[in-house]
Amino acid sequence: MHTLKVSEVMWNHIEPIRCGEPLTNVVKTLLTNHVTGLPVVDAQRRVLGFVSEQDCIHALLVSNYHSEGEPNVDDVMFRNPVTVNPDTSVVDLAQNLGAGKPKVYPVVEDGKLVGVVTRSAILAQLAKAGQTMERSRFASAED
Repeated sequence: MHTLKVSEVMWNHIEPIRCGEPLTNVVKTLLTNHVTGLPVVDAQRRVLGFVSEQDCIHALLVSNYHSEGEPNVDDVMFRNPVTVNPDTSVVDLAQNLGAGKPKVYPVVEDGKLVGVVTRSAILAQLAKAGQTMERSRFASAED
């Protein structure tokens, strides 16, 4: 388990959010992919920010209330997101997770986005490792 890397549990099938994207499109992407947030990238896939459901809720609420027109992702994204490297150990990342920390981490290699890793993916791997350890602990000599 300690040798399991982020690259082995990350998702790389979700297209990131592009700068300038209307917030309603961002919401559709989040809901379609069942994630709470996604990185915002430029044309070269460099991570420029991160947008979460919470960011979208607040911005759309204010926008609708004041009839100010549709905001875009640049208006609401967090500009200094925490990123991880694909070679980071899942155990090391899990030890750094805590209350208030991101639920989704952009995975960056050579300055470019290569995927995202979620808390739930890490949790699933930890639970899977726990089941494997439980079975091996009760395995008989005949197994």
